[in-house]
Amino acid sequence: MILACHNIEKSFGEEVIVKDGSFHIEDHEKAALVGINGAGKSTILKMIVGELPLDGGTVTLAKGSTLGYLAQHQDLTGGNTIYEEVKTAKAQIIAIEKEIRQIEADLPSLQGDALTERLNTYHRLTEQFERENGYAYESEITGVLKGLGFGEEDFSKDVDTLSGGQKTRVSLGKLLLTRPDVLLLDEPTNHLDLNSISWLETYLLNYPGAVLIVSHDRYFLNRVVTKVVEVEQGQLSTYLGNYTAYAEKKKQIRDARLKEYMNQQQEIRHQEAVIEKLRSFNREKSIKRAESREKMLDKMERIEKPAELKTDIHLTLEPSCVSGNDVLSVEHLSKSFPDQTLFTDISFDVRRGEHVAVIGDNGTGKTTLLKILNDVLPADSGNFTLGANVHVGYYDQEHHVLHMDKTVFEEISDDYPDLTGTQIRNMLAAFLFTGDDVFKRIGDLSGGERGRVSLAKLMLSEANFLILDEPTNHLDIASKEILENALNNYTGTVLYVSHDRYFINQTATRILELVNRKFVNYIGNYDYYLEKKEELTAAYASPATAKAGKAASAEPVSEAKQSWQEQKEAQARERKRQNDLKKTEERITCLEERDAQIDELMATEEVYTNSVKCQELAQEKADIAAQLEELYEKWEELA
Repeated sequence: MILACHNIEKSFGEEVIVKDGSFHIEDHEKAALVGINGAGKSTILKMIVGELPLDGGTVTLAKGSTLGYLAQHQDLTGGNTIYEEVKTAKAQIIAIEKEIRQIEADLPSLQGDALTERLNTYHRLTEQFERENGYAYESEITGVLKGLGFGEEDFSKDVDTLSGGQKTRVSLGKLLLTRPDVLLLDEPTNHLDLNSISWLETYLLNYPGAVLIVSHDRYFLNRVVTKVVEVEQGQLSTYLGNYTAYAEKKKQIRDARLKEYMNQQQEIRHQEAVIEKLRSFNREKSIKRAESREKMLDKMERIEKPAELKTDIHLTLEPSCVSGNDVLSVEHLSKSFPDQTLFTDISFDVRRGEHVAVIGDNGTGKTTLLKILNDVLPADSGNFTLGANVHVGYYDQEHHVLHMDKTVFEEISDDYPDLTGTQIRNMLAAFLFTGDDVFKRIGDLSGGERGRVSLAKLMLSEANFLILDEPTNHLDIASKEILENALNNYTGTVLYVSHDRYFINQTATRILELVNRKFVNYIGNYDYYLEKKEELTAAYASPATAKAGKAASAEPVSEAKQSWQEQKEAQARERKRQNDLKKTEERITCLEERDAQIDELMATEEVYTNSVKCQELAQEKADIAAQLEELYEKWEELA
């Protein structure tokens, strides 16, 4: 055990964060700390590292172990470049290297004991330098920075000029390079694109120390962790396994407790009815029996009703009318900024009922594309057309659709004047705005709160084409699941940008990846995208393709339009092949087993003394051999 929290307690006034909570982390273990927004996950991390005092209990770190902590928000200053800032994580190695070089320079002038002493120091330092991988520290720094999404052209940028998200990535890089024995990471995947998240997963899986992660990224948690610690209503509970195992186990426990509670409630109602009936007889014996039952009922240890499943956001989306089959047609669209070309000559169609996810690295132009489709930004060239009866609902991660000077209540009432005050309050209550919260100014709200206001407006819009930019940002896991269910039951069309792979896997029927300034089309969810990514990117958006001129660059455009049906047909063919392969293998196994049985039978006295039975079995064995020959050929073709 490398880290243990024993009976820890923390409250802020009347609000209990954790009471009498305990959990531990083993050496090399990867664990997650999960819970709804506001449950106290970040507070617990701050208590572990000593940034917040405990009200009770103890936090114990194994003797001699080091602790590293990444907070959600970083404020790096000091005038260093990105490379220089991350390089400070290797200060000890650099100091050793400097001392080694100094000794090398001093050795020619030394003699006797002084020379012996310096040589001993030299050997000790070089061994330590090698042990700590000193010869590769520069390539290690470069690898981590590139893994976190920084190009070499970014290494010389001043950290003072970086955005909050970029500073967090720099801090994460520094922390990983210090290699503490225990890593505490608070939302490490925020501000990372899909490739960087995938890189971080692999890095953490191979990390020699222990890791405790706070994250709402379920795909990430499924890949990395083997233990989940849940914070719920001030209680800490530990579950072994990844996020999916935790969710299943939690549901089983809750269902069992609910059943137990319901059974007890039924028994209580039954006893109360019997007591009432006994008292109604108004006889001495019946009253005594009633009193006896009442005493038993009072002594019964009452089972608490399990906490209700989170239903804070009651999100039901229903379009007001049905659109035409062709919802969106994008033709030869291009967009550049003075220092960057985002995409060139892209074309694609979106049809009614599709749920299309747009993915790609940070800075490739995904959000810009959505802004163009919503007339927030102009395209440099090309055009797009909305189909018949298409009504767009737009969720903007920067919340430009909100008015910063209005209150939450005014934001809804001004856009939907037909709603009564009660209806507006009920709607806002569903999105966690109750009491005086509805009179807060939009400009004073947090990013998550503004997101909930935007989702409330989206729900009221009754649009049949939803365009969503990072809709799961600032939502906790339970709220994401509610949004997923709402989108999966939505009969309209959806086009969205997201880095949440679990969300994409649950809701997308098609993926458009923006890579090398082109779109590559995948008919399927995120798992299908992973399966086909290398093949289709090489075919339609490799750097070589991008350099091949305008005619060649149009190739992925036409493919994006044509491959929709082609890929569906290809998927159907692949499913049939897999099915045929499975059936063939099963038939081969069956025949081989029968062939072995015949060999055993023919060795028994009962059979080899019976010429008729021998002939029958010999003929069956010959038929099996012929069938197997055909099946082996078929299997080779299919496999």
